[in-house]
Amino acid sequence: MSKHTGTRRHTPRSLGMLDTPIVSLTAYTTPMARLMDPHCDLLLVGDSLGMVVYGMDSTLGVTTEMMIAHGQAVVRGSQNACVAIDLPFGSYQQSPQQAFQTAAEVMARTGAGCVKLEGGVEMAETIQFLTQRGIPVIGHIGLKPQAVHTHGGFRTVGRGEEAEQIMQDAQAVTDAGAFAVVIESTLEPLARAITEKLPIPTIGIGASPACGGQVLVGEDMLGLFTDFTPRFVKRFGNLAEQVDKAVADYAHAVRQRQFPSAEQCVGLPKGK
Repeated sequence: MSKHTGTRRHTPRSLGMLDTPIVSLTAYTTPMARLMDPHCDLLLVGDSLGMVVYGMDSTLGVTTEMMIAHGQAVVRGSQNACVAIDLPFGSYQQSPQQAFQTAAEVMARTGAGCVKLEGGVEMAETIQFLTQRGIPVIGHIGLKPQAVHTHGGFRTVGRGEEAEQIMQDAQAVTDAGAFAVVIESTLEPLARAITEKLPIPTIGIGASPACGGQVLVGEDMLGLFTDFTPRFVKRFGNLAEQVDKAVADYAHAVRQRQFPSAEQCVGLPKGK
């Protein structure tokens, strides 16, 4: 007999039918997914985990196995949000067939609802190949972190000739069958124009409030980092300060032999 949880997880189709902007955050672990899931429509297991979790300088060193492991963790910790998983650099660009093999393995082993891949016109054939074979795809245009060296670093894009190319990318991704598209670090007027033109939801990160949804790196939003954060990040919490204080209090208690006390020990009367 199947288990009925009473909760219906968002799907690519239901995301497109929302009357309110899509709420999305990145998640990489089960505990964080559990905390975010009641409030989010979409949880993205981004290849940004390479930088956020593993301390890499870019996303280029992330592997498919890493994405699968973290994808499994996030799916386990969620029951409301649709879970999307990034296809990492080098796992899909070679051919549509390679992309299908990677995406099929990712979805089969994690239970995720869709995948996300970077690219516009050049990836249209691949997106069409995937969607025609039952794999829902979120596109990613504007600044593409996997092409950071081509972009000349992490920067805002969409000036001059770039604007027309990004608009073409948006249309190509849509025509190929993507059900949504992330627009990253793109000039606001351009992101707004793309959103107004496309029939599918846009999800902004450093783009425009007019986008059909917003996504941020969860750790950035929570204030878990004390170093530089992009201009488009708003810290809705300051957990780094709280963590620092908690660890300092713990260290003091250990060094002063105030922890553990009788309350944390088995076999000792409490209060001793």
